[in-house]
Amino acid sequence: MHTVCTGLAAGNEHREALTVRSRYLPSVRAAAAGLAALGLLASGCSDDPGGASGEKSPPASSPGGESGPNATASAAPAKGSVKVERTVTTRLKSPWGLAPLPGDGGLLVSQRDDGKIFRVDERTGKKTGVGTVPGVQASGEGGLLGIAVPPDNAKMVYAYLTTASDNRIVRMLYDPKKRPGDQLGAPDTILKGIPKGEIHNGGRIAFGPDKMLYAGTGESGQGGLAQDKKSLGGKILRMTPEGEPPGQGNPESGSVFYSYGHRNVQGLAWDDEKRLWASEFGQDTWDELNVVRPGKNYGWPEVEGRKDKAGFADPVAQWRTADASPSGLAIVKGSAWMAGLRGERLWRIPLKGTTKAAEPQAFLRGKYGRLRTVVADGGSHLWLMTSETDGRGGPKSGDDRILKLKVS
Repeated sequence: MHTVCTGLAAGNEHREALTVRSRYLPSVRAAAAGLAALGLLASGCSDDPGGASGEKSPPASSPGGESGPNATASAAPAKGSVKVERTVTTRLKSPWGLAPLPGDGGLLVSQRDDGKIFRVDERTGKKTGVGTVPGVQASGEGGLLGIAVPPDNAKMVYAYLTTASDNRIVRMLYDPKKRPGDQLGAPDTILKGIPKGEIHNGGRIAFGPDKMLYAGTGESGQGGLAQDKKSLGGKILRMTPEGEPPGQGNPESGSVFYSYGHRNVQGLAWDDEKRLWASEFGQDTWDELNVVRPGKNYGWPEVEGRKDKAGFADPVAQWRTADASPSGLAIVKGSAWMAGLRGERLWRIPLKGTTKAAEPQAFLRGKYGRLRTVVADGGSHLWLMTSETDGRGGPKSGDDRILKLKVS
C-alpha cells in the first residue's frame, strides 16, 4: 500500500489549492503545451428531433499528422448516429461510477454523496443495495466516485473515494448471495494519499487490456501539483490490482506514475489497438481528449489545449468548456464517445489511429441534462448515465437515470 500526505481545497468544476509528496513519484518541473483550436461540426442522425448540434468552434489539427501508423490506420465514418433504445433505470441519487458485471450479472452503480453501491438488473431496471462503502466523506466534487470490476474476478469491486484526509482506492469482496445491503466486505486500501479538495478529485478508475488498474486524478484545485511528479495529483496512475508499481510499462519501474500535467481526468478508455485515451476538464478555455503515452506531460497548469510545442503532448481534440466539461469516455465502433456535464451532450469523435478522422458530432443535446458516465457494452451499444442530482443540475422526475444506446 502506498501513502502520501494531503490537504484541502475549494472551488468548482472549472476553477483552482494544495501540496502533496510521495516516494513513489519522482520530481520534474516543465513548461507545458497550449492553445489553438478545434472544429466542432456537430451533425448526423440522432433519436432526438434536433439531431446533432450544428455549432462550431475554431479548428485545430491533430497531433502527428498522417505519418507513421496513422497513415495506414482505418478511419471511422465521418457521420454516426445515436438511438436511445430504452431507459434502464431511474431515481438514482448523485450517481458517478458504472461498472458492468460479467455476463448478465447487471450493472454496479456508485452514488457519490451517500457512499452506496447498487446493482441494477439491466433487463428489468430493478435496483438492489450492495452496500455502503465506509469512510466516504462527500463534499463538493468528492465522495464515492469511480468503481471497477477486474475482468477476471467478479467477486472483487474497486472504488475511488474521498475520505476526511485524502482520495484513495480500495477494494472489497463482493458476494451477491448475501442479503441486500450487506454484500460488500471490509475495504482494503491499495493506494492512499491522492490529494483531495472541494474540486478536481479526478476519480475514474478502470482495468486496462494489460489487466493493470488505471486511475485518473485531479490536482484538487492547486495546479502546480499536476507538474510535480512527487504528487499523486493531476496524474494518470497505473498499478497492479494490489496497488503496487507494475515493474514495467511505467516511466519508472518503482512508481505508479504514468502521465502528468493533467487538470482533472474523469474519463479513461482503450481503443482496439490497446491505446489509452483520456478526457479532461479545462478551466475557462479548452476541454481535452488526449491519447495518453507513458511519461508524457499534458501541460496543465501552464496552458489549456494545443500549443504545438516540441516535448509536450497536445490534445487530439478540444472543446470550449461550455460545450463539454467531459466526464466519462468510451470507445466503440472506432469512435470516442465522451459524456458532457456542463455541455449536456454526448460527443462522438471519429478516430483514425491517434488522430481525428472527421469533426466531432454532438448528440442528445440538452435532452437528458448533465451526462456523467458512458461505458461500452460490446458491439454497437453504450450505457449512458446522467448527473442531474449532483447539485449542479436541474433534476426532473425520474432523475438520475441509466440509458441504453445503440450507436454507429
